[in-house]
Amino acid sequence: MRILKQVLTLMLVLSTFFSINLCTYTLVTSRCGINFGTKIIEPQRYLPFDSASDIVRIQTDVKLEGDIPTIDGAAALLPVYSAIVNAVYPSESVVFDGERYSIESSIVFTDTIKAYQGVVDGANDIILCAAPSEQQQQYAEEKGVELVCTPIGYEAFVFFVNENNPIDSLTVEQIRDIFSGEITNWSEVGGPNRPINPLDRPEGSGSQTVMLKFMDGKEIKKNPLALIGGSVGFSFRYYVDCIVANEGVKMLSVNGIYPSEDNIRNGSYPIIQPFYAIYRADNNNENLQKLIDFILSDEGQYIIDKSGYTSIK
Repeated sequence: MRILKQVLTLMLVLSTFFSINLCTYTLVTSRCGINFGTKIIEPQRYLPFDSASDIVRIQTDVKLEGDIPTIDGAAALLPVYSAIVNAVYPSESVVFDGERYSIESSIVFTDTIKAYQGVVDGANDIILCAAPSEQQQQYAEEKGVELVCTPIGYEAFVFFVNENNPIDSLTVEQIRDIFSGEITNWSEVGGPNRPINPLDRPEGSGSQTVMLKFMDGKEIKKNPLALIGGSVGFSFRYYVDCIVANEGVKMLSVNGIYPSEDNIRNGSYPIIQPFYAIYRADNNNENLQKLIDFILSDEGQYIIDKSGYTSIK
């Protein structure tokens, strides 16, 4: 009987602990802890050759024929490469079944991790992504593959918090100290007395790769009390502001500079990252260079600008 009481008591404690954490997560953390993954992106919104989709449309004399390159990329860049496909690909090369692109389609929609694996393995001809992570570069080297990375545009790397968080701006050093575990409470940066919950992303995702670079050698660590704290996350500006467009979060200024399109364009926002068109050096598809030339042309750069990013020019 005594053992049974001890077991029941332990179960009650664990149940209470779980309930508290679940409530805390639901009411406090999850409002900022958005899963910025491909499931949030609705490919139907950015379909090429669909007059109702939210892509940039241009008329161009450049048209690809013959061996059409298969294109994939980061989820955040779907509006860009879908608009490029719409401009220069034949419409019959795109096959969408109402929910996803088929394996016969020239446009693929996965994410940065799968896109890199696909281009290295030869499943895709070209991808639009942030620079490869160390692991992705190592995977290519292990496969004996040389990747060509051509910069085609810029985007701001941003940090966001719950809309009710009174903090509007952090410095670069404060952000690094938060994610390295040196600053663990919002009161240390002028906010309320509450633990900070720094969110992270999957290894190999574009945003996680850029974040590791941004940390400048500092290791990312998490405060044990982070779960009950107010969250701070990171992603790319267009993804947060235009694709996800969650009214419950706000983007932070960094060093007092807000990540507006003007501040990205004039270079005053301090964390601006290029994104690339990436393909295998041994890929002999004759349309690849033609596609790259189009992306870097005034017409291609117009698509990048009007899709909400900043042209490389």
